[in-house]
Amino acid sequence: MPNPQSAIRNPQSKSRYVMIGGFLGAGKTTAVAAVAQHFAAQGLRVGLITNDQGSELVDTTMLRAKGFATEEITGGCFCCRFNTLTDAAQKLTDTTRPDIFIAEPVGSCTDLVATVTYPLRRIYGDAFTIAPLSVLVDPIRAERLLGLAEGGKFSDKVTYIYRKQLEEADIIVITKTDVLDAARAVAIGAKLAEEFPHAEILAVSVRKGDGLAPWLDRLATGEQSPRATMEVDYELYAEGEALLGWLNATVQLAAPAGFDADATLKTIASGIQQRLAGSEIAHLKMTLNPDTGLGDIAAVNLVRSDFVPELSLTLDEPVESGQLIINCRAEAAPETIRDAVRETIAVLNTGDFSAQLEHLEFFRPGKPQPTHRDAVV
Repeated sequence: MPNPQSAIRNPQSKSRYVMIGGFLGAGKTTAVAAVAQHFAAQGLRVGLITNDQGSELVDTTMLRAKGFATEEITGGCFCCRFNTLTDAAQKLTDTTRPDIFIAEPVGSCTDLVATVTYPLRRIYGDAFTIAPLSVLVDPIRAERLLGLAEGGKFSDKVTYIYRKQLEEADIIVITKTDVLDAARAVAIGAKLAEEFPHAEILAVSVRKGDGLAPWLDRLATGEQSPRATMEVDYELYAEGEALLGWLNATVQLAAPAGFDADATLKTIASGIQQRLAGSEIAHLKMTLNPDTGLGDIAAVNLVRSDFVPELSLTLDEPVESGQLIINCRAEAAPETIRDAVRETIAVLNTGDFSAQLEHLEFFRPGKPQPTHRDAVV
């Protein structure tokens, strides 16, 4: 692999802008952390920018817990908050002087090339070089939406957004290949190559480190290929986003004798999952940050309705108190998700365990209104 320091630190001292997209539950945050760790290990200064329609983000908590300088853009996607995106980059520049910015957009967002990277190149081309746009896909979700397997999937209007994300990708990255056998991985790759021939198809397992080298090389040295941007029906796009319910919440948990954080997270995730039976969960993710300790957190993810909650970060010692952050996205009415969360939290309260809901927001995303939209590079 070429030396990323020489590839990114060019004579003009431009920062490298890397955007890693993909639908809800594709594994973006895990991948962003791995990419950031790789470049940091090469001696590069890395700044991260997370994005969401609401506030109180699990992604930001997880990335900061790993020690990365992270700015957070809430209240809309990058395309609709373009000036806030560049402001966040400037904040990181002022504080950490990053060589490479890694931006993780909202998982229901598309049209990023026309509304983010092309305007960024046009307006701030003297400050940034732009890496190819990577779009991550969960292989099980991809199998179902590409017609390769049966199982729960989204409605047509939500699927429209999913496919548009793939249509604009420079690189499609099949994640979590450790859950597949070789034949299934090959079949998914072949189908993606057939339907999206402009994109380079890569397959990785971040958990095992398999297949990462070619992708990291492209992020360090590749350039986004200039081409006409795709057509997007913004009415259909808005209708698809409006079918998704969004919920962010924080809960204060406490037990004087201490409680098992990992088991508690799985219990809460399973309770919400059961109460949302019949609705397709796009992503349910939670972190628990103890009030005392060294900054370690526990985290759990659920990326499909018919899957099981999985711990991605664990805590070995009992916790007496801590803050739970819940982010849930599902094809369901926001009120339905709210009720599922409230009921799950309510049953936790017993004589020796307290669960107090401190913050709750639930909504449907509004119609995307891009700040810029450039038809060509």
